[in-house]
Order: sequence, then C-alpha cells, then structure tokens
Amino acid sequence: MRAVLAIARKDLRQRLRDRSATVLGLIAPVAVAWLISVAFGSTGAFHANVAVVDLDKGPVATGFTPFLTGPDLADLLTVKPVTSEADARALVKKGELGAAFVIPKGFSEAVTSGQGRPITVLASVDSSIAEQVARSLAQSFTAQIEAVQLSVQSAMRAGAPVSSVGTLAAQAAAVRLPEQTVTQPAGTKTLTGIGYYAPAMGIFFMFFAIDFGARGFFLERNGGTMERLAAAPIGPGTILAGKSLATFVYGLTSLGTVAVVTSLAFGADWGPPLAVFALIVALSLTVVGMTALVITLARTERQSEGFASMLTFGLVLLGGNFIFIGGAPPLVRTLALLTPNCWALRAFTDFAGGASWTAALTPLMAILAFALATGAVAFALRRRVVSPEDP
Repeated sequence: MRAVLAIARKDLRQRLRDRSATVLGLIAPVAVAWLISVAFGSTGAFHANVAVVDLDKGPVATGFTPFLTGPDLADLLTVKPVTSEADARALVKKGELGAAFVIPKGFSEAVTSGQGRPITVLASVDSSIAEQVARSLAQSFTAQIEAVQLSVQSAMRAGAPVSSVGTLAAQAAAVRLPEQTVTQPAGTKTLTGIGYYAPAMGIFFMFFAIDFGARGFFLERNGGTMERLAAAPIGPGTILAGKSLATFVYGLTSLGTVAVVTSLAFGADWGPPLAVFALIVALSLTVVGMTALVITLARTERQSEGFASMLTFGLVLLGGNFIFIGGAPPLVRTLALLTPNCWALRAFTDFAGGASWTAALTPLMAILAFALATGAVAFALRRRVVSPEDP
C-alpha cells in the first residue's frame, strides 16, 4: 500500500506541474459550460420579439395587437412598434425581430362580409421556432374570427334580426373557444442551460484524464522508470494501482470543483450533495478503468493518445454531452445507454428537474458496472504494461 501511495503522489505532483492538465480539468469546463448555457439559454424557455404592421386599421385588425399582448402571451412575446412592411422586413432580416405580422388592407371588411383574407407572417430562416409560433398565433386568431362568424351566421339562420348582428358579433367575440391549450405545472422545475451543460462539460473535460494518465505512463516507460519499478519488490498490479489512484483523485477533484463552482457562481442545480458525490466517485472510477484499459491495450505513446481520443470523443458524442440526448432519435437514445456519461447526465438532469436522491440509484449501478468491466479487462492484461518489449 505504501508503494501505491508513493506512485500516486508522484503522479499527482507531475500532473499539478502540467498547466494544460489544470486548465482542462478545472478552468475549461467551467468556462465552456457558462458559454454554452449563455448561448442556448434554458432548454425549455422561448421568447421572441415580434411586430404587427396594421395596413387595415379596421375594427377587426385592431384587435390583433391586444391578442398578442395579452397576459397569456406576456412571457412568450414582446411586441415592437413598426409602421411599415418594409421596416418589418428589414428588422426581420437583421435578426432584431423573430417574426412580423402584416395585416392587409381590407382585412376587417372581408371578415365582416363573411370572406377571409390571410395575415402574412414574415420570418427569417434563422428563426424557425419563432416562425412556427407566429404562424400558430395567426391561425389561432383567424380561428377565433371564423368561430365568431359561424356563431353569427347560425343565429341569423335561427331567426335573429339583422339589426342585432353587431351585438351578436361582440358577444361571440367575448366567448373563448371551447378547446384551449393551457399550460399547467407538472411538479418539476425547468431545466436551465447551465443546469445541463455544467455536468455535461465537467464530465467531458474529466475524460481528458484518460489521455493524461496513459500518456504519462508511456513517457515514464520509455524513460526507463517502469523498468526500475519492475526491478523493485513490487508487481505490475501495484504500479497500475498507484497510477489508477492518481487518476481517480484527479478526476474526483476536477468534476467536484466544477460542481461546486458552477453551483455557487452560476446557480447550477446538481442535486442532493450525497447523491452527486456518489455519482462523481463512480465516474472517477470509470475514468480509472478506461485509463488502465488504454494503457494495457496500447503499445506506444502515440497509440495511447489515439485510443484515449477515440474513447473520450466517442463517449461524449454518443452520451449527449454536446446535444441534449432527449431530442435524439430512438436508436441513438438506446445506444447512449451503453455509456456511463449518459447515465450520469440522466441523473443530473432528473435532479435539476426536482427529482429525489433515488433517481441516482439506477444510473449509479450502470456507471459502476461500466467501471468494473473496463477495470477487470485492464487487470487481466496488467502484465503487458511494464516493458515495451513485452508481447
């Protein structure tokens, strides 16, 4: 055990002298998580600036702006004043508006006479979501108008006098459609950008410890350090255990620091502290297992760098560290379950949504199974790591 601790201390001292290890393990994940969260914002939030160009000025057209500025849409839209269609097109093109509505001349008269004229929606190809929302709102407004028309026509056919058309239309307009989409709380919190990308980027940069550990091992072996250790009264398993312990401490410190800093500085909600700590420990063990596996499989420093890069980027791309995995196709979501980072992100996402500590149980078992599998293979091949001449 003394030899294991001595090897681990030596590796950690070397790691601390390497500025790139400090930057990638502590500084970069915090900075990248903050930048991505600022760029994408909350995964569930949407807000757009829109404008209404009223070329009709009729009684029906003037009701469209109050429809957009009502309390139901206050958190969704901000209506900007625009006087002409040309100005609206220019603002949409510049990206200052997500969409613009153009109400044509004769709109109110056409509606009153029982005809229909469409509301034009202007949007940019870069604002596809804003365009879809704007089209849905225009359709909702015209659907309300059609419902009013149908109500008045039905009343007239039932014998209502012509003189009561205005009164009937006003009464019908005051009645909401019988079927409405209403937002109701689901008992969970909204997942914010920093709440997802803080653990996602922390895990991503934590995986760089695989390359640091493997590369450092081969540098020492090529320098003869491994042969001197082999000549000492310690076995290959002791050497591997010491280096694994150093990797474990580095990974634990890296992700743990990211969790503390992003929680205190940016308000990221990682979840219950004990459950989060258990997940970080489990992920650190997977890094140990993957580092040991790369060391035992590679024959040279360059091979270890290639294996570590493929393993790191393969896991983070498949596991959803860059893109929210919930929106991926079913096949990708299924394959992602083979990665430890996907299970960890699932737990952290559940925690950010308000789940209890029990949400970590299944992900924790999956992560530990991955760590056990990679560690077992590395241990079985441990005798290949001492000398470069070993077959």
